[in-house]
Amino acid sequence: MIVALLLLFALGNAVEVIGKENEEQCNYKPKLDPRPHSVSIVEFGAVGDGKTLNTGAFQNAIFYLNSFVDKGGAQLYVPPGKWLTGSFNLTNHLTLFLEKDAVILGSQNPLHWGVTDPLPSYGRGFEVPGSRYRSLVNGYKLHDVVITGNNGTIDGQGSFWWDAFLSHTLNHSRPHLVEIVDSVGVVVSNLTFLNAPAYNIHPVYCSHILIQNISALAPSSSPHTVGIVPDSSDHICIENSNISVGYDAISLKSGWDEHGIAYGRPTTYVQIKQVQLQAATGSAIAFGSQMSGGISHVLVDHIHINNSFSGVDFRTAVGRGGYIENIIVSDIVVENTHTAFNASGQWTNHPDEEYDPSALPVLGQITLRDVVGVNITVAGSFSGLKESPFEFSLSDISLSLNSISTTSWVCSNVVGSSKSVFPKPCPELDTSSFAFISTRWSDGFSMSL
Repeated sequence: MIVALLLLFALGNAVEVIGKENEEQCNYKPKLDPRPHSVSIVEFGAVGDGKTLNTGAFQNAIFYLNSFVDKGGAQLYVPPGKWLTGSFNLTNHLTLFLEKDAVILGSQNPLHWGVTDPLPSYGRGFEVPGSRYRSLVNGYKLHDVVITGNNGTIDGQGSFWWDAFLSHTLNHSRPHLVEIVDSVGVVVSNLTFLNAPAYNIHPVYCSHILIQNISALAPSSSPHTVGIVPDSSDHICIENSNISVGYDAISLKSGWDEHGIAYGRPTTYVQIKQVQLQAATGSAIAFGSQMSGGISHVLVDHIHINNSFSGVDFRTAVGRGGYIENIIVSDIVVENTHTAFNASGQWTNHPDEEYDPSALPVLGQITLRDVVGVNITVAGSFSGLKESPFEFSLSDISLSLNSISTTSWVCSNVVGSSKSVFPKPCPELDTSSFAFISTRWSDGFSMSL
């Protein structure tokens, strides 16, 4: 407990939300204050042998710490060991701290995870209609939650879930490692996430989120595993992290067809910076395709993408509605990647037959600039919608294509402009002069390009 008390003052934190609407989100870090109380999971009977189920210990410890919510909050300390558990919930003003060599293991028995209702902005489980399995670590309607450590690990032991997904034997949609819903002031930092059943970190309907100094890793063969998924959330900073998963590394979403349109909460004011991304069969950074509440005011800068199928991807479809706009992607290095930039309006998976075929998405005011690529097969593939063409501005892009490349750019139903782009882009984007563009973020702030 001496170590725990020292760490309590170093990192065991109360989050005071600070920030401005119209600035880069990562410039405004939460103020972290020490928690006045700390307990170890061992004090509640937990056994770190990797075999004993500790769900009750986690639940009882957090129930006890809930009594400190009005006393400055508290910290739950997880010491070195392998702590097998099923799903458990966090509480307000709580720090969950994993010491070095502490591993929270997700049970491979689905009965230990439980089932919850679908998210209202999706209307059903994403993979299987109806309910979905609860995530391993959950938070609902919380304020001031910190999940951190001295590079401890949360391991979902996802092989059971991957096999069930591939064999179509799931009763409900797969769970995630961490899901925080309808909460304000969330920090996830200094941890390693391994083998998520599906998503690693899923903040949904949240505000003021900081995710930094994390690793999220899963085998390249793991089906549709995703790193970080900001979903109908705002004021988000993701930085200084390493993500290598089976599908998308970072995927921004905001609801699915008529359900997302009705819920009407966008993902907005997001900055992603200084991250290493690898997406084996998906995209390093994906926008959509579930974007019916809208995605806007996103700044992606100083990113390294390697060994991915796609670098930056914009996905939507007729029936989605919503918008993807005011996006700036800059200072990017892309290596050993099939398609550097991709945009498609043909993601035609729908939750049900009730979607509105006249709900056209808008994709525009998207800037891609200062990009260097090596060993690229396709520079860009842009396939917009005839009824709603996509709009891009490209500048200062140099992509070195590999020997198997047969075409550099493929475009349809796209408009825009370009300057200093190699290889030469599609005629729709190949303008001789580059127009001045001002991307307005809010409150009169603009970034001139």
